[in-house]
Amino acid sequence: MALHPLSERFAEVADVYERGRPDYAPAVVGAVAAELGIAAGTPVLDLAAGTGKLTRALLAYGLDVIAVEPQAALRQLLAASIGDERVREGFAEDIPLPDESVAAVTVADAFHWFDQQKALKEIARVLRPGGGLAVLNTVPDWRGASWADEVGKMMEKLRPEHPGIDGPPWQDAVRAAAAFGELREVRVIVNQPASAGRFVDYIASVSWVAALPEDKRAETLARIAAAAAAGDTPSEIPVTTTVGLTSPI
Repeated sequence: MALHPLSERFAEVADVYERGRPDYAPAVVGAVAAELGIAAGTPVLDLAAGTGKLTRALLAYGLDVIAVEPQAALRQLLAASIGDERVREGFAEDIPLPDESVAAVTVADAFHWFDQQKALKEIARVLRPGGGLAVLNTVPDWRGASWADEVGKMMEKLRPEHPGIDGPPWQDAVRAAAAFGELREVRVIVNQPASAGRFVDYIASVSWVAALPEDKRAETLARIAAAAAAGDTPSEIPVTTTVGLTSPI
């Protein structure tokens, strides 16, 4: 099964993805658990789990998590942190789990990469009656850094068409599927440690930066590192996680 060409590039930047992307605070998982009515020991699928940022937070909460990830380089980091027994190779459009096997499905910063109608059918299939879907989107706010505007303009010039930015919101796909009920959102804002180096890693993990030709990518990251080094970087930044929630009808 083919992945979106931009999403395939995450396999090449797995290490910087792990270093640069924000972590999921306990408050985020607590909000998911409260909204979906799941308790410690509940079976949960973390779909398109990447390097396991959300998976580890779900496990720390006490949930019984299976993580599905299609890309081998990401699965390697994932398995190293949570154990091979919890990791499955697979796609959102063809989930390698039995019918009605989990009480919740989480998707962190990945739903836009899916063939969404196929994925929603699969999600509905593996969910138990009364189960729910949580679609998470996380945005670190670097505006407190003196160089943020300069880097933001640079990134916008580089960006190609991107399904997470230019595509329809996840709610449209869920409504079109006609298999899910009420849509709702909660937002959790938590301060996280920041540094110029972590910011450069974050930018290096962005799909369209990872997709640049090697020389152009190196030049871009060098320019961004120089801008960050020459300016002021706060020691903490607010990170907003929006949690979209729904359940099959």
